[in-house]
Order: sequence, then structure tokens, then C-alpha cells
Amino acid sequence: MTTTQTKGDIKDAGLKAMGIQRIEWAEADMPVLRAVKEKFAKEQPLKGIKMGCCLHVTTETANLVRTLKAGGAEVFLCASNPLSTQDDVAAALTHEYGIETFAIKGEDNDTYYKHLNSVLDQKPNVTMDDGADLVTLILTKRAELSEHVVASMEETTTGIIRLRAMEKEGVLKFPVIAVNDADCKHLFDNRYGTGQSTVDGIIRATNRLFAGRVVVTVGYGWCGRGFAMRSRGMGARVIVTEIDPVKALEAVMDGFEVMPMAEAAKIGDIFCTLTGNKHVIDVEHFKAMKPGAISCNSGHFDNELNLAGLAKLAKKVGTPKPFVDQWELPSGNTIFTLAEGRLVNLSAAEGHPANVMDMSFAVQALASEYAVKHQKSLDNKVHNLPREVDEWVATLKLETMGVGIDTLTPEQQKYLASWQEGT
Repeated sequence: MTTTQTKGDIKDAGLKAMGIQRIEWAEADMPVLRAVKEKFAKEQPLKGIKMGCCLHVTTETANLVRTLKAGGAEVFLCASNPLSTQDDVAAALTHEYGIETFAIKGEDNDTYYKHLNSVLDQKPNVTMDDGADLVTLILTKRAELSEHVVASMEETTTGIIRLRAMEKEGVLKFPVIAVNDADCKHLFDNRYGTGQSTVDGIIRATNRLFAGRVVVTVGYGWCGRGFAMRSRGMGARVIVTEIDPVKALEAVMDGFEVMPMAEAAKIGDIFCTLTGNKHVIDVEHFKAMKPGAISCNSGHFDNELNLAGLAKLAKKVGTPKPFVDQWELPSGNTIFTLAEGRLVNLSAAEGHPANVMDMSFAVQALASEYAVKHQKSLDNKVHNLPREVDEWVATLKLETMGVGIDTLTPEQQKYLASWQEGT
């Protein structure tokens, strides 16, 4: 049963019908999350809980928050990126599914933080972040809310980096579940989801051919691995830049060229940052790029490209098409950046396919259940989910794909549990 709700802050309630159709389309490709939703509807593990969620407002996210609501939670949602909101989804959530949503695609920075505060004004007991902005705002500006929060979930690598820094400094006031570190999240979402959706975003924004191009993958974490793999699949010559010698070695043995950014900047056609760090493409790199080079970002924040420095350097800036900025440099070269340096896969495209978010959001929902159930025994630090959650999600996903696997025999179980039998 749906409810009509007129609160929240969205672009246009008239987009509701389109949003409903697209949310249902995504749900059809999310069988594991549907199973969790059915489980939650029966067991009500989140009954009486207020949840404040700061996530990319997409069709897949819509099915996650509907699952949380089915579990008994009162859910409030805002965007975790100013350009990642799908306005029809926000309309459907607010006006059809009764989930108060504060998100408008293209919102300015003041509106972005107003929306975060609108969610926190509800005094949530559980928060769910993609980038740790809600937690950061609580700790820095809304400290009085800490006593209401029993736990938080974090969805992305950048957020985990921030949260572990909070833990190290002793400022974290409640436990956080590192959803990103679950295998059924980062092994598939970060690698296959980011890989496909980032290529999709670049192509939608530019309509440039990957085949034969030099594509520079900046960072070889799970997201970088996925983007490099998919770019090579499109026929690109792929170069990887890294600071971690182990990851760099892995990239070499995966068959990619590896070199410092200073060298790659001179020969790349398309650059994509996926690091979680700032200014990994800096002013000196922009200066070295050849005419027509394209730079974009698929890390969480927009500071991986030093666009402020580029703006000071450039003689002229134009926008030849949506999500594409054209920069004329003092040398006479013209280079391009995409989506204002924000997540290109969500800004210029639709983000990860539903089938891979099925696993991530099943883990996210189950993490909420785990956090609420174990809130009294969790210390104020970043926690990993039990292995059983990953195995439950993976087993169900395989079943929905029609894939069977072996099970250990009693003899094999005994062998693995003992040490006496050897050569």
C-alpha cells in the first residue's frame, strides 16, 4: 500500500509516474533485495527506528529505502552528491512511497547542506551514508544529535577513509558498519558496477570512441580495476597510475602499462580518477595534456581533479554540450573536463546497473538489521560485517542466476578442521 506525502524538497511532483515505472524496472533486476524486503516485511527488524539516509537518489536506492521502510523504519532521504539525483525518483519516493526526500539534481552547495540538515532535523536513530557527510555534519555542527544515533552505515571507500580517521582521532561517537568493505559490495559494485557505469557516463557525455584511445586509469583499487578492465574491453590502450607498489605490480601483471602521472599526462586521451584522494590530476598535469584530452572523476568527491587551479590557469571556459566543460590554456591547447569533476557515472549517466546494486543494497539493508540488533555490544568504531552476511547474499544471488556450487563432504570438513593428516 502506498501513501501520499507532500513534504520533502524535490524538483517536480509531476515526474512521479515516470519515477514509479523506472523504480519498478530496477526492482525486477534486484531479486536478492526483493527477498530481503519480504523477510523484513515479515520480521519488522527496524520497527520504531528513524533512519536518515544520505545516498545517491537513483532507482536502485529507491528500492533500498523501500526495503528499509518495509522493515518498519521511518525513512528520510537526501542526496550524497549534487549531481547524482534522478528527479523522477525523488518525486516518486516522496509522493507515492511516503519516503520524505530532499534532493534536486544540480542543487547548489547551500541547498545540498540544507537537505542534509533537513534529514538530521528528524533526529534519526540510524544513519546511512555514502561519503560520510551525515556523520561529519553530526560531529562538527549537530553534536546534540549524537545521543540519538545508535549506529551508522557507510557505503563507499571515501567515506570509510574519513571514518577511520575519525576513529583514530577518537571523535567517533557511535559505531559504524563498513558496508563498503563487505565482499559482496566492493568486489562487485566497485569493480563491475563502477567499471561499466563510468565508461557509460564518459560515452554519454562525449560520444567519443574508446577503441584505439589511450585511457589513463588513475588509481588501481577495486573501482580502478573495473574501469581499466572495461576500457580495455572497449578496445582502449590502458595506462594505470598508482602510488601503491603492490597495486602497481598487480596492474602490470594484469597486462596494463604503469607509469607516473607526469608521464601519462603527455600521452593520454581520456583520464579518469578513482582514488579517494585530492588533486591526483593537478595543474601541472593539465598543462602537459595534449589538445582535446578529456579528464573526469569517478571517485566520490569532486576534488580529485584540481578544477580550481585549472580555472585560474585557463584563458577561456566554455560548455560545448551538457556535462562537458572546455578549457583554453595559455599554451593554446584546449582540454575538456566532465560533470564538474563530480561522479561522471552518476552525473552524466544512471549509475551502476540494478543487478550489481542488488548485492550492495542487500548487504546495506542487512547491515542495518545487524546494527540495530547488536547496538549495545558495538563500540564507537568502524566495524566489519560478519562473514555470514556476505555468504547469505552470495548464495541467494547464485540461486537467482541458476548457478549451483559444491558442498563439503563430512570427510572434507573433518580434514579442514584437523592438523594431523599430512604428507
